[in-house]
Amino acid sequence: MSHLDENRAAWNRLADSGSQFATVATDDECREPLKTLDSRNWLPASVHGLDVLCLASGGGWQSILYAVAGARVTVVDLSSSMLALDRRESARRGLNVRTIEASMDDLSMLGDQTFDIVHQPVSTCYVPSIAKVYAEIARVLRDDGLYISQHKQPTSLQVTRRDAQNKYVVGIEYYIEGPLPTAPDDSYREANATEYLHRWDNLVGDLCRAGFVIEDLREPLRADYSAPVGHFRYRGRFTPPYVRLKARRVSRTPGSDPPTANKIWTP
Repeated sequence: MSHLDENRAAWNRLADSGSQFATVATDDECREPLKTLDSRNWLPASVHGLDVLCLASGGGWQSILYAVAGARVTVVDLSSSMLALDRRESARRGLNVRTIEASMDDLSMLGDQTFDIVHQPVSTCYVPSIAKVYAEIARVLRDDGLYISQHKQPTSLQVTRRDAQNKYVVGIEYYIEGPLPTAPDDSYREANATEYLHRWDNLVGDLCRAGFVIEDLREPLRADYSAPVGHFRYRGRFTPPYVRLKARRVSRTPGSDPPTANKIWTP
């Protein structure tokens, strides 16, 4: 069975079982959709009329919030069950959301420069090459388009267990090739899914090489000093699990400067 088949089955099970990762947008969240989506003020003040690609983000949350805010929304996801939630919720709310079942590293069904925003939650860990994902996003984004994403940090994926002193053991090599092995500590791993470790050279370097300028980088806090030993938020005190990136597609116009170069580099 390929990694695509395994991950499709894993996420179908999560969606069908009512996982926390398949929670649809609530009425309260829809009252202020952009505030719900964007606590860091990375999005423009309005997305009304913009073309938004919710990449590998099926489940009836991001797509619904963007559509409520007035965007033209397309969702691409590998899981038919996750996409079914987008269709169900958009129909229930009278929204127009297009859904496409496909892998994030092959967007050949989408045209060049057709989106203003690509928003991707944690998901690149499920494909072997993040460079292919970035290349596809760069192709479908318009010049100066916004790419917002979240990824699993490599060190978090290297952790395999806790020792007798409750210290976390980095038991997977940084330069591992191929799928990650199973590990006793699966705090930030999804059951029965095939995952891959992407190094910082891939996460950040490949993004820049694909034609993006990084405008911001954040590490979401997942530490809780009241959490018991072994809880995933206890582990978050020692290894941050995620990184969030805000990046801008560089203009393709020959001889032009990157659209945010002055913003970033001028003191």
